Amino acid sequence: MIKALIFDFDGVIIDTEGPEYVTWSEVYASHGQELPLPLWMTAIGTRDAFDPIAHLETLVKQPLDREKVMAKKRARLRSIVDDAPLLPGVSDYLTAAPALGLKVGIASSATRWWIDSLLGPRGLAHHFAVICTSDDVRLAKPDPEVYQKAVDALGVRPSEAVAIEDSAHGLAAARAAGLHCVVVPNRMTMTMDFAAASLKLGSLSERQLAEVVRLLDAGQRSARET
Repeated sequence: MIKALIFDFDGVIIDTEGPEYVTWSEVYASHGQELPLPLWMTAIGTRDAFDPIAHLETLVKQPLDREKVMAKKRARLRSIVDDAPLLPGVSDYLTAAPALGLKVGIASSATRWWIDSLLGPRGLAHHFAVICTSDDVRLAKPDPEVYQKAVDALGVRPSEAVAIEDSAHGLAAARAAGLHCVVVPNRMTMTMDFAAASLKLGSLSERQLAEVVRLLDAGQRSARET
């Protein structure tokens, strides 16, 4: 029986993945270079897989002022995402979860500061009993540690939790931790391989949370009976 709902953050709750790529592409363009999307996609949903400044330095063949580049890029990113709406269906899921008796958490490769800075102004933090981030683990997704910590903190077994993910790294982490995983690809991740997902949706607004829970519960019962 599903007892918990655990969201990834970037690209699942708010569309930050697209703006992240846009702002880094602007940094590259300001140096006369291009950031290939396939290369950037290797970094989505994880941490430290790709260093865009180091890569740009190899292209321009000179060192860059990392702090200056990062400060300008962060300011540009915030100008885009600070007013970004929740992705479709997220608000409905957050409202429906308590009525269904589900505990709600976040398991993300982002930092706690980043998540808090976007949840707080939107008045959303109270929805989440647990927020596990890259600050809490040794290894980021696709390692399962962040999901293992989240289910432990929520007091449920992995098989009793469903993850909401948007990336291949996130899907791999959730499945390795033993969770069900509903994948909702965004414009940056729609070409990734999500064959291992329990369910794939175009957006959370496609199916009500109660229906998703029923489908996953039914699948779990069927698997036990075979």
